[in-house]
Amino acid sequence: MVEHHRKSYTANRVVIKLSGSIFGEDTNERKIRAYADMFSSIKEIQPIVISGGGRIARHYIDLARSLGSDEANLDIMGINVSRLNARLLLAALQDKAYPKIPKDLEEVALAAESGKIVITGGLHPGQSTNATSALIAEIVNASRFLNATDVDGIYDSDPNINNNAKLLKTITVQQCLRLLEGESSMAGTYDLMDIVALKVIERSKIPTRILKAEISNILNSIQSGIQIGTEIVS
Repeated sequence: MVEHHRKSYTANRVVIKLSGSIFGEDTNERKIRAYADMFSSIKEIQPIVISGGGRIARHYIDLARSLGSDEANLDIMGINVSRLNARLLLAALQDKAYPKIPKDLEEVALAAESGKIVITGGLHPGQSTNATSALIAEIVNASRFLNATDVDGIYDSDPNINNNAKLLKTITVQQCLRLLEGESSMAGTYDLMDIVALKVIERSKIPTRILKAEISNILNSIQSGIQIGTEIVS
């Protein structure tokens, strides 16, 4: 069972939730290799990467839902797509990464002991890859959790509606929870963060940042400590 009170961080481990948008319909070899090269270029820090399902997962989930599938099976479908995305990244990394896609938290923890880059996808039905990533950060005692998504961070209002929306540099877990009131728990609807992810971040005080999943952003945040996106303060 995962401890709720972390004794210390493992300084050389960073957990990165990589947006499923990286693996969309327009994904090509060059794009996947660019992310693989970025992860393999990181020195003295072990990346543990969780790939999202993205639009492809949502497409399959919506299609299966219309055919009458239940939510648990839709979750499993999303997990399978995220693991396929992880396999694409693993194929590009080859022997620089742990050779298998872990399927549960224990397997992730064992893979992390190899010291190699670890690539995985979703793990459990009913749990977003954001929640999975937070739990992984907890169990491997990572120093940081980066949620690399398809937006710049968390805004004070919806930037798609309000042109004057401001990007927040920091936000508390409690403020995030208030923003998430009424959030859907249906498969394929998870957004930047969900309640389970935030509760894990809060209980383990994991330093967490939401940023856009651009290669330069991820690299600068990990290696240079540049304050990009939004920091979630526990």
